[in-house]
Amino acid sequence: MKKFWTLLKDKPRLWHIIFESDDRESKAFDLTVMIAIVISLVVAFVESMPSVAGLYKDILTVLEYALTFFFTVEYLLRIYCSPVKREYVMSFFGIIDLLATLPLYLSFLLPSTKYMFILRAFRLIRIFRVLKLFAFINEGYLLLESIKRSMNKILVYFLFVIVLVTIIGTLMYMLEGQQPDTQFTDIPTSIYWAIVTMTTVGYGDITPVTVVGRLLSALVMILGYTIIAVPTGIVSATMINETKRKGVNGRCPRCNQKTDLNANYCKHCGERL
Repeated sequence: MKKFWTLLKDKPRLWHIIFESDDRESKAFDLTVMIAIVISLVVAFVESMPSVAGLYKDILTVLEYALTFFFTVEYLLRIYCSPVKREYVMSFFGIIDLLATLPLYLSFLLPSTKYMFILRAFRLIRIFRVLKLFAFINEGYLLLESIKRSMNKILVYFLFVIVLVTIIGTLMYMLEGQQPDTQFTDIPTSIYWAIVTMTTVGYGDITPVTVVGRLLSALVMILGYTIIAVPTGIVSATMINETKRKGVNGRCPRCNQKTDLNANYCKHCGERL
């Protein structure tokens, strides 16, 4: 306990343990938090199954209170040792930490909010910080960078698909909407059918009955296979371009940091030059 109070007074060291992961104490803290997150998710899953939850009600209640206390203390410690408290509180993880801590307190007023525990799953993203995956695995960077550079093309393509399913849905409504006991009761429902059919999900809850409608259905199904492949092709082409991209003005093509002119590898991220 004395060590804890000493650590509490040393804000820089406390901040390093909580927010960094480059020494034993920091990694131990992150591992403890992640184990607590996984346990809290398991508790939330079990509580949603009445037949199982009834058998372990007391254990689940104790775990729920203990985990909430743990996450509350952790959240307060993060605020306490943050140099700029507002920056942490308003950050993505700060908001997630708060929302993941509140459910038990809110459940006294609104019982359904207790399942907001599931938000703690977002905090598992911190495992990438612990393992430093994005700093050492080129494939992770390559995939993220390729998606980022392809985003404009994908958004334009997505807009095209929205227009296409709207046209197909409207056309199907014109063909099937006047039939007796039709399932195509309105244009939004027809557009829903077009999306389900084009993505090859095929729930089968809405089906055409006319010959022309079935013919259009078949065309949409075939079209769906071609449309699904396009975003994959866009990202794949960008990934190929990324692997061929060279550094400019003595900078690494991956991290954009300055490198030695005669170096074979970047001294910042390890990328082959």
